Amino acid sequence: MLKHSFFNFLFWVLFGFTALHSQTKASGPVISGYGEVWSIKNPDFNTDITKEYKVVFDIMNTSESSDQLNISIETAARFLNMHAQSGVPLANLNVALVVHNNASKDLLKSSEYKVRYGTDNPNEELINKLLNTGVEIVFCGQSSLSRNIPISETIDGVELALSAMTALIQLQDDGFQLIKF
Repeated sequence: MLKHSFFNFLFWVLFGFTALHSQTKASGPVISGYGEVWSIKNPDFNTDITKEYKVVFDIMNTSESSDQLNISIETAARFLNMHAQSGVPLANLNVALVVHNNASKDLLKSSEYKVRYGTDNPNEELINKLLNTGVEIVFCGQSSLSRNIPISETIDGVELALSAMTALIQLQDDGFQLIKF
């Protein structure tokens, strides 16, 4: 009897664990191919799908390898996808990225990136998808000069600001909430 109970218990533990972990992450519907997220069923803290979400991401770090995607930039795609998957209309999602410091290189066009790092910019496709979705990408003017990255060498659609500090203050004054990680 004890042996039978143990095997029943083991079966349910393994089955339950497998069922719990069989869910997969998915990208889209806003940014396909990037920003995979888990679907959260029946959360206790419900997402207000009628709210306007205004967020600014402070992007200053990058991958150690020049051929790897900057996961901090991909966070914006995750934000867009998870909220859209949860029923928030795209019109209610206002997203900006302020890019500076080590992440400055991630804004380079692939042609310029290849000259400096020997490979295409792994972030270019994602940045173009974000821009095409209406995400505002602001480049720190101080980083532009200190890192010798003129705005003319960045991906079309990237905006130049006086500084990251200035852009972050202005966006927050305009109601954008800072997300830094």
